[in-house]
Amino acid sequence: MKELQARIKQDGQVLGKDVLKVDSFLNHQIDPLLMQRMGEEFYQHFREFPITKILTVESSGIAPAVMTGLAFQKPVVFARKHKSLTLKDDLYVADVYSFTKKTANKISISRKFLSATDHVLIVDDFLANGQAVAGLTDIIKQADAHLEGIGIVIEKTFQKGRQLIDRQHIPIFSLARIKAFENGQVVFEEE
Repeated sequence: MKELQARIKQDGQVLGKDVLKVDSFLNHQIDPLLMQRMGEEFYQHFREFPITKILTVESSGIAPAVMTGLAFQKPVVFARKHKSLTLKDDLYVADVYSFTKKTANKISISRKFLSATDHVLIVDDFLANGQAVAGLTDIIKQADAHLEGIGIVIEKTFQKGRQLIDRQHIPIFSLARIKAFENGQVVFEEE
């Protein structure tokens, strides 16, 4: 998605060897028009799939997932990272490690929002080491639901996340694919 690549070049900030800060439009301040166009891109790519639910992890995946849900006209469910007084019983739970934050989280989804009749599209903000996707995939398996595909806003192809997904033969579509950070600049995969 050329518009997203241009926005990453303009507003993204490379931190160290493997972190991209995109908080001005994706995961702190949100550009709703860009999110809407991303949701439409995911819809165009996965529209032939029998999607019944869009699934993501709080919090940065919520905006692109909601816009994808809007395009599909299907509900969006997000896995919570923190315990809640209102979300404590009858849950699907999985462990997820964040390499960016160097923390482990238990993510959870109420069993009433995901079942064996669901055909799920995962939408998330980043794919790096694949831990969030692995946690969501585990929850989908616990529910006996069907994972139809994965939509990623920004993929860092120089990390192992894609290989983990490819081994499972899950359809995946990334809007922007980054092959390296060189001299503080983003280098995209050739199309």
